[in-house]
Amino acid sequence: MTMPSGLPRPYDDQSANLADILERVLDKGVVIAGDIRINLLDIELLTIKLRLVVASVDRAKEMGIDWWEQDPALSSGARRNELGQENEELRRRIAELEARQES
Repeated sequence: MTMPSGLPRPYDDQSANLADILERVLDKGVVIAGDIRINLLDIELLTIKLRLVVASVDRAKEMGIDWWEQDPALSSGARRNELGQENEELRRRIAELEARQES
């Protein structure tokens, strides 16, 4: 919106507030990528690759990103699955030990 002088008004009713910007970013997603390289006399000493994705959970799943679902530290379902596998392994080992003891 412009003022009668033709200059834009600094604070417009239609200006986006932080919540609107955050909603747009989470809806669309943002990817930030960068590499840091440390060289000494043309010898590469260290390379750090940074990748940052900011998106809503639904948007991330659409992009095929769902690592938190398999991480036991972040997902109770993954924790149960991990405990179930550990339980099965322990039962198998106990059965083997009992079979050895009987023979």
